Amino acid sequence: MTNLNPSQKTPDERVLHVVDGKTILAKDYNWLERVGRFLLEPFSGAWHHRDLIVAILRRELRERFSGSMAGWVWAVVAPLISLVTYTIVFGGAAKLPNNVESNSSIDYALFVFGGLIAFNFFTEMAYRAPSLLHEYAHYIKQTMFPAEMLPVISTFRAMTYAGIGLVLMLLCQLIFTGSLHWTVLLLPLWLIPFLAFLLGIGWLLSAMGAFTRDTAYLMLTIAPVLMFATPVFFSHEALSPDVKLLMYANILTGFIEIIRDLVVFGRLPDILVVAWTVFLSTVTFWFGYWFFRRQQDGIADVI
Repeated sequence: MTNLNPSQKTPDERVLHVVDGKTILAKDYNWLERVGRFLLEPFSGAWHHRDLIVAILRRELRERFSGSMAGWVWAVVAPLISLVTYTIVFGGAAKLPNNVESNSSIDYALFVFGGLIAFNFFTEMAYRAPSLLHEYAHYIKQTMFPAEMLPVISTFRAMTYAGIGLVLMLLCQLIFTGSLHWTVLLLPLWLIPFLAFLLGIGWLLSAMGAFTRDTAYLMLTIAPVLMFATPVFFSHEALSPDVKLLMYANILTGFIEIIRDLVVFGRLPDILVVAWTVFLSTVTFWFGYWFFRRQQDGIADVI
């Protein structure tokens, strides 16, 4: 690495150095350009480190059931047992919680299972994110490791298991009801803002967890309580208007309501619910990334 002659600087640029024979220049950007670069940074960074993301993700998925004879069978058996349990317990319900008539005994089980898929997707991230950087402390301290990519990897890891549960849910509905609603084709549009929300949570909690272990204990305390403040086992429509409005402050309410509308009820979600949920997801995504980048310089010193 060598410094360039200052005389080579242009009026609007200052030379940093040469890396691998390539000149690295830093331009003085205006505020609009800086905002644009910030908004593109998570995506360009993920694309630049895509090989690393894939390699670590494969290793984590392979190690998830390391030492188990059944291996990935457990990833299918666990949600299947849950779905069978809910069908046995709730299968006698004549109506769904919002007074929609059930078409089969499995409808209520799918209603609950849809809520659990979304909630468990969130808790998978919430429980692990605070200790995520500590798991990779050796790499972060010893190499130029892109620590901001770890929440990305963790989110894709959680998405794999959530995807298995979702596929199982669709198969059960197809087998027991004989059809799927056309609205299931819109599930990718549900997944994109959900991933954005979880990435933001991952960046936020992992940065906080790097500085204090209390973050992990806080999530272990909050998450079980949050389940009862989230319409996993009940419908928000059964609540009073004031409580219902407060319930929407919990972003998981929107995601659970949307997946139920698309899969169980076969209808388009309320546009206001979608707009509010996407808005909260976007804010969480960018705030989480901004917070992580702001703390990143001190992370290697504290983990």
